[in-house]
Amino acid sequence: MDNKIDMYAKIQECASWIRKEIPNRPEIAIVLGTGLGRLADEIKVERAIAYKDIPNFPISTVEGHSGRLLFGKLGNADVVAMQGRFHFYEGYPMRIVTFPVRVMYELGIKTLFVSNAAGGTNPTFAIGDMMIITDHINFFPEHPLNGPNYPTGPRFPDMHAVYDRELIEMADAIAAERGIKVQHGVYLGTQGPTFETPAEYRMFRILGADAVGMSTVPEVIVAHHCGIRVFGVSVITDLGVEGKIEEVSHEEVQRAADAVQPLLAEIIKEMAERLWK
Repeated sequence: MDNKIDMYAKIQECASWIRKEIPNRPEIAIVLGTGLGRLADEIKVERAIAYKDIPNFPISTVEGHSGRLLFGKLGNADVVAMQGRFHFYEGYPMRIVTFPVRVMYELGIKTLFVSNAAGGTNPTFAIGDMMIITDHINFFPEHPLNGPNYPTGPRFPDMHAVYDRELIEMADAIAAERGIKVQHGVYLGTQGPTFETPAEYRMFRILGADAVGMSTVPEVIVAHHCGIRVFGVSVITDLGVEGKIEEVSHEEVQRAADAVQPLLAEIIKEMAERLWK
């Protein structure tokens, strides 16, 4: 698995195995980030497969990430949900971090929902805000498309509209209809696993970031390379704003994300329903 030819064969082998195990053919995929796994409770699960049981699939090592693929219904929509994602800081190379997204493409996924917990750098944000991601800054030291090009997309993908504008408009409309407050902003992805220093938060704000986290960007880049539409949301679980920075732990991040989960679930469920119609 040291080169992309071998890796692509592994991806196809993995997708072929999954196809034989699932009852439906979903076109919508959801990556459930830190503290947001409770959206799984909204899914009528028809088949749950542990990562460890899937040929060639990596295994998550992070506390709070269950490590299963869930296939079933979110409302009336056929979906697959990743209950636990993979991070660069775990020691995985980018080809492993983004492996599940490439498998999703081979399974026929057309739309990807991604969620994460993030530190807010925008001074107008508050803990518990939902930020719809309108763009990102890639601060990872390894690019997920580095090396020989996969046949799923162009060598030099255009990146001016990675986060689908129609999906953003749909989410805004649903939030307005239901009185749910949402923010918009730029997500900066960094490798972690440390939370940012005050100086780093200031730098990221100067660079144009509204929120900072340790995931999402690699998966989104690969999804975009594959032609998959992307909608992303960050839950602001701590603040990197001067005068508001406090010591933070992984457990506190999870608790803050859990509190917002019902509202995020409501938006994503309705979006899936409208896309299915």
